[in-house]
Amino acid sequence: MAVTGNGTGTAAGAGTGTAGGRGPLAGVRVVELAGIGPGPFAAMLLADLGADVVRVDRPGGGGLAVDPAHDVTNRGKRSVLLDLKSADGPARVLDLVERADVLVEGFRPGVAERLGVGPADCHARNPRLVYGRMTGWGQDGPLAHTAGHDIAYIAVTGALGMIGNPGEPPAVPANLVGDYAGGSLYLVIGVLAALQHARATGTGQVVDAAIVDGTAHLTAMIHGMMAAGGWQDRRGANLLDGGCPFYGTYETSDGGHMAVGALEQQFYDTFTELLGIADRAPARKDVARWGELREAVAARFRTRTREEWTAVFEGTDACVAPVLSLREAPDHPHLAARGTFTDFGGIVQPAPAPRFSATPVSVTSGPARTGAHTESVAADWGVPALLPKEA
Repeated sequence: MAVTGNGTGTAAGAGTGTAGGRGPLAGVRVVELAGIGPGPFAAMLLADLGADVVRVDRPGGGGLAVDPAHDVTNRGKRSVLLDLKSADGPARVLDLVERADVLVEGFRPGVAERLGVGPADCHARNPRLVYGRMTGWGQDGPLAHTAGHDIAYIAVTGALGMIGNPGEPPAVPANLVGDYAGGSLYLVIGVLAALQHARATGTGQVVDAAIVDGTAHLTAMIHGMMAAGGWQDRRGANLLDGGCPFYGTYETSDGGHMAVGALEQQFYDTFTELLGIADRAPARKDVARWGELREAVAARFRTRTREEWTAVFEGTDACVAPVLSLREAPDHPHLAARGTFTDFGGIVQPAPAPRFSATPVSVTSGPARTGAHTESVAADWGVPALLPKEA
């Protein structure tokens, strides 16, 4: 596997933890109250960018149903083990908060307050703290205290209903649209904006990052197109949802697929020429003949393998690419050349993104093992009370 680029490492260095990296967030201290899904991913992104992220794990754990050694959303972090339901657990968290810039939590509304580590408790110790809250429904509203997962959050925003073929149930886009795009990335944006404000004014604040809000925000352009009459509120009938024959996927002779995105006229002309249908393709603007055009395109793609079509379109402006699996993606020549994926500790994983010219980032350590960094955090953050009491 041709995995190259920044962040290469070996198993011996995995999980050792660091006091932050040398990226643009070097020097920023983050307390993460352990959870699952978008909160850990957001904290991973902050760690990728150089922040010193200390994850507060609870006895008995939780998290993904995978070996913690392979949970790359915990890379670049350090872990301390605290029981927030114990007599001194909240006090130890507040000791960390006093020295932190950011806190990230993903409890249901009111839980952090009941545990004694809510915004009021934390701001009493550190008025400059940015308190990031990650939930699906948000901190208020009729469903705020209701359980849910990614699929429900994106369902009510209209995003899920846009995805898939007409006449079929909506296609589930893993948990990328809700948890990570509408959740984690909006939490990070909010935290960084609030951190800028805190540094300018000395005043922290609470960031209420709800997956429903972020996912709805992602549909802004579509709502504009719909208002202008350029988008139909149904699946498979529009320019960008598979309704357009020159923006979609097609099966090849070997069961693979090619992705076509030849929207502009010049790209479409190159596409039809290389596909071999330029002399008989219906006019691209004749929507009434889109079905006929789709069949012509599909028939041609079925005459060769994915590898053969990839060679035909490689390096051209036809806007065509092979549809790769997760295991195939790291070997794509362009991604390999850029180091888009990296192998750290024997785990192939996406390298940190985006990239910075003055403060480059890389994977610095593997997934943090629960409670493995109590001594180093106690020393670096000046919180000796984290250490076990001597008998």
